[in-house]
Amino acid sequence: MSAGSIELFKMALILLVILASVATLYTLLAPLLEGNHLKRRMGAVSNERDTMRKARMDHLNEGQGLRSESKGFVKNLVDNLSLERLLAATDLKDKMSQAGLRGQRPVYMFYLFRLVMPILLLVFGILYFVLLNPLEWGASQSWLVAFALMLLGYYAPGIYVKNKAGKRMASIAPVFPDALDLLLICVESGMSIELAFGKVSREMAENSMELAEEFSLTTAELSYLQSRRQAYENLARRNNHVGIRAVSTALIQTERYGTPLGSTLRTMADENRQMRILAAEKKAAALPAKLTVPMILFFLPVLFIVILTPAGMRMAANLG
Repeated sequence: MSAGSIELFKMALILLVILASVATLYTLLAPLLEGNHLKRRMGAVSNERDTMRKARMDHLNEGQGLRSESKGFVKNLVDNLSLERLLAATDLKDKMSQAGLRGQRPVYMFYLFRLVMPILLLVFGILYFVLLNPLEWGASQSWLVAFALMLLGYYAPGIYVKNKAGKRMASIAPVFPDALDLLLICVESGMSIELAFGKVSREMAENSMELAEEFSLTTAELSYLQSRRQAYENLARRNNHVGIRAVSTALIQTERYGTPLGSTLRTMADENRQMRILAAEKKAAALPAKLTVPMILFFLPVLFIVILTPAGMRMAANLG
């Protein structure tokens, strides 16, 4: 081997040793140079949450928003007459939320109607049943009907809110198990609970606008409230349904004790699906009892006419 070849081999060997040394030093010092990887990830999550909170707040502040303040005659009348104290209704805000009526304006309108309707119906009852008296009732009966109309006017706003809440919950309950299945899929795919609620709210808009609205509100509250537990409690308070309350309680326990969210949602989805099946079976079991009166009034007379008419015609022809 020539001297030039030996020198070239030594240079290649020295270069290889230098590269190996540099690679070893880089491997040893890289973790120290990168810093705390977990801290960076948590910082990124915090920044993303702050971004979501700002975006949600900007979206909610656009237009009318969630809490549109009622300014004007109605608000001044309710405040000046202290109707909230005089005509107090228990858990009115919760009932309004369950009916989908949010903000202060529906509360003021509720107290206004609770004040005005009894007066209007009492005046109508006195004019129609007492003074005009087209039915020729006695004085006691006329005044009793007038006061009954006044009581009806007092309780009518509460009945309206209750019926509206019942119709709203009737539209939410059948599709809630499907929403839980979608929420479970989103969580198990790696989404955070805020993103999962937001995704499900968009997907469920076609099936139930009310449920999509509830999930959207929960997403906003999860984004800007300090405690997720408060957001879950608000979800349960806005929806007076056994399944939704159970899911909210399970999510609160998951947040508190750190149990797996996927297994909790899977269990609650199965339970709500079973509740939907039991509700359908209950309606099916009550169907024969509900059909008894229509069958007696409509089916049996027609059946008797069809069966007995030819026999009656033959008897009449023979006797004739």
